[in-house]
Amino acid sequence: MGLLERLRKDWFIAGIVLVIATARLEPAVGVKGGPLKPEITITYIAVSAIFFNSGLSLKTEELTSALMHVKLHLFVQIFTLAFFPTAIWLFLQLLSITPINEWLLKGLQTVGCMPPPVSSAVILTKAVGGNEEMEGVV
Repeated sequence: MGLLERLRKDWFIAGIVLVIATARLEPAVGVKGGPLKPEITITYIAVSAIFFNSGLSLKTEELTSALMHVKLHLFVQIFTLAFFPTAIWLFLQLLSITPINEWLLKGLQTVGCMPPPVSSAVILTKAVGGNEEMEGVV
């Protein structure tokens, strides 16, 4: 397999390497307030593009079918947003009686209450050929 053929096949990895090399050579381009305005382009445009692109690839019938699993949706939301943060809080109450640094415990509490990053989950689910329609649920 020639180099050009390999680049066509692995264009995404080659693009990542190119972007990293460019950032290493000229880091000022991507800083906050720089020419790329990452505080706007990443926060609003890139995240919106990820969700829009993912939505375009969904089949309407499969999406409708996934929306009918109301009990599963409720379970996942309650587990993610109520049970898990409560379990972490109880675990941290146990850890607070140990000599662990107080700021480490506060950091663990913050991370324990954060929902998983949906945009990365959508991309990773799609990459491994998973059920994207149920992705929002699980």
